[in-house]
Amino acid sequence: MPLSREEIVGAAVDLLDESGLDGLTLRTLASRLGVRAPTLYWHVKDKRHLLDLVAQYVIGGFRTPGREEPAPGQPVWDWLADRARDQRAALLAHRDSALVVAGNRPTADALPAIERTLGVLVAAGCTPGEAVRVLTTLGSFVIGDALETQTAQSRADAGAHPPADPTTGGYPLLTAAVADVGGDEERFEEGLGLLLGGLRARLEAREAAPPG
Repeated sequence: MPLSREEIVGAAVDLLDESGLDGLTLRTLASRLGVRAPTLYWHVKDKRHLLDLVAQYVIGGFRTPGREEPAPGQPVWDWLADRARDQRAALLAHRDSALVVAGNRPTADALPAIERTLGVLVAAGCTPGEAVRVLTTLGSFVIGDALETQTAQSRADAGAHPPADPTTGGYPLLTAAVADVGGDEERFEEGLGLLLGGLRARLEAREAAPPG
């Protein structure tokens, strides 16, 4: 039975989870599927195209039904916060996915969802170009945070040398920070609040400004 693109992408995601990005090669993927590597080129142009499809699969995992647009009465910044949390969770569900998604470009299949999201932001008061900048800024933050989380876990799994302990060297501010800095979730929520607080202030000031 001929392979489908969906089967190829699914196998690629499984291989990514098992072996990481370095282990995801077209030759290894073909072996996993029981075909020769040239067979894959009927469905994917090259490895970069494959990674774009894998990225689309991973990103698709954060699109929670019912969150395609804000709930009635929900501010757009709260809606974006929910989407960012879902996107981060989807990234953390797959090994090295932040590295894959960071370099991807939207496929044609992704354009309708992007258009709908831009429509929500434009309706909230953004210009189309501004809406794109808001989404790419948030996306960069989420991907960067997921990359930091995944890299720290990889270091721990590999038994890497622990970081320096500031509490033993006469650094009172660092010592105080260690006591309440929190973990990955606290870091993410702090950054998300700073970004979306800025968007909220901008949109509310724009709405309050006199016409003209």
